[in-house]
Amino acid sequence: MEEKLIGRAHNVAFSNRKSGTVTGVKDVISFDLTAILLETEFGMMNIKGHDLHVNRLSVEKGEIDISGTIDGIAYSDVNSYAKKGESIFARLFK
Repeated sequence: MEEKLIGRAHNVAFSNRKSGTVTGVKDVISFDLTAILLETEFGMMNIKGHDLHVNRLSVEKGEIDISGTIDGIAYSDVNSYAKKGESIFARLFK
């Protein structure tokens, strides 16, 4: 099975579960002290932890620097977050 690069390269690098960089980021959907939800070139990325902070965000380059304690990272399809006919505000305020 051959994978195609959609746009930018997508890389994830974390050091000691405390800080890291994610590239290939299209959009930051939401973030707080316990979770960061990103739309990446290869789907939705959910980073869970505590005391999470977005230190640097470059939408033009598609890069984000994160610090805090990272407990888990999970990917899912973009379609699972966006239901047809539903606005972003309707999805955020459920």
